[in-house]
Amino acid sequence: MTEILVQVGTEEIVPPRDRVVEHPAWPVLKDAVERIRPWQSKDGSIDFGAESAPAPAEADLAVRRVVDAVEELSPLLPHDAAYHQALVKDLRRWADGGFEVPDFLDSLLAFQPAAHRADGLQHLVVFPMYTQNGNPDRNLEAVVLRMVWPDWLAELERTRFDNPLFCGITFEDFTAGYDTNSAVLFPETIAVREAPERFTWGGIFCDREAARFRAVTEAAVSTLGLELPDDIREMVGDQARCEQAFVLWDMVHDRTHSHGDLPFDPFMIKQRQPFWMYGLEELRCDLTAFKEAVKLESEGNAHGRDVQYAVLFDRMFRFPVTGDRVRNYDGLGGQLLFAYLHKHDVVRWTDNKLHIDWQRAPQVTNQLCAEIEDLYRAGIDRPKLVHWFAAYDLVSQYLAPHPGSRWAKGPDALDLSLPPRKLVDDVLPDEFPLSMFYEALSKRLKTVIASTKGITAAGAERAAA
Repeated sequence: MTEILVQVGTEEIVPPRDRVVEHPAWPVLKDAVERIRPWQSKDGSIDFGAESAPAPAEADLAVRRVVDAVEELSPLLPHDAAYHQALVKDLRRWADGGFEVPDFLDSLLAFQPAAHRADGLQHLVVFPMYTQNGNPDRNLEAVVLRMVWPDWLAELERTRFDNPLFCGITFEDFTAGYDTNSAVLFPETIAVREAPERFTWGGIFCDREAARFRAVTEAAVSTLGLELPDDIREMVGDQARCEQAFVLWDMVHDRTHSHGDLPFDPFMIKQRQPFWMYGLEELRCDLTAFKEAVKLESEGNAHGRDVQYAVLFDRMFRFPVTGDRVRNYDGLGGQLLFAYLHKHDVVRWTDNKLHIDWQRAPQVTNQLCAEIEDLYRAGIDRPKLVHWFAAYDLVSQYLAPHPGSRWAKGPDALDLSLPPRKLVDDVLPDEFPLSMFYEALSKRLKTVIASTKGITAAGAERAAA
């Protein structure tokens, strides 16, 4: 293993090679956190008047165990020393304050993983937080992770896809909030007294993304009788190769939210919009990653083709049939991609087999990306409501709206005296239902999709064996 040199201030540090999760203090920390989690309310506080609540002394003891374990493990991770010191203070303040709503702003500000990205670098992270697509409550969680930052990716970020806040990461171990479908570590999920002026990092677990991609793709390919090119079949069977594809995809996707013809809030965090607008934004970012991957392949980059088929297969096979149907904007984007390719004769479903025109797939997928970009460009000169209807028209060219939709009947069916955000109430929970193809596919894949909850690279390899 190559030594990892990390610059912290003016000092170069070579972190020990020992795995944090193999240290005796890690299971102690993990057990203490798991004891605390069930005591917490939705907002992260502990209500000692509740029937299942511990005695205050018992909660104090559990937090002391977390603190002691963090202090024992911290020397393994000198690059995180300032964060761990702030974390200990936040934990003690939470306990001393009677376990009210936690405030870990100081430790959040001290945690700066994007400031020293190095491939294989470990981090021990403990925060009260919800896990996106996982646990919606702000429970205490602990996770040990590794940075994914190979030289080729660092060079692309430096020269082509500038994204100084992005962190590709993999799991080493985690508490129950991550034994879920969550594949991200985002600072905005952490319990703090006030949001920082700006966030300085965001992490995506490419090992979980790759593992569930492989499981669902293999099941879909088998179910649909799809014949894969040799190189793509080899990629789907290779966990490490898929992780490399996903970390590149994620890096380009993430930066795309802030590039191009955009609204002022590119992530749409502060906007109440119909869910197809979120679906188009996420799809635009994925298709931009696809478009860049086509360019990379033409330049001889071996990861370019892998990214293309990671995008196509995850979007077409997993996204539309994952999760419930209530405002499922990622599912909508997957349905739209499949329908667009189907109507342009790139994919065909005949004789109970799926056929893909591998030669035309890149060109036609880029064509859909261009249509969405044209929508955004024209939207700059439109009122919000007009833009929403234009986006609805684009989607409904390829996906049939629900027969009961008021939006499908056009502006005359809505009360236009209301502000646009109120008209969002007229959007059906499932405005664009699944096609017959996806209804059938959903039934065939539901077991394998459910099995990917909490999956890791090790789990994927065991399943493949």
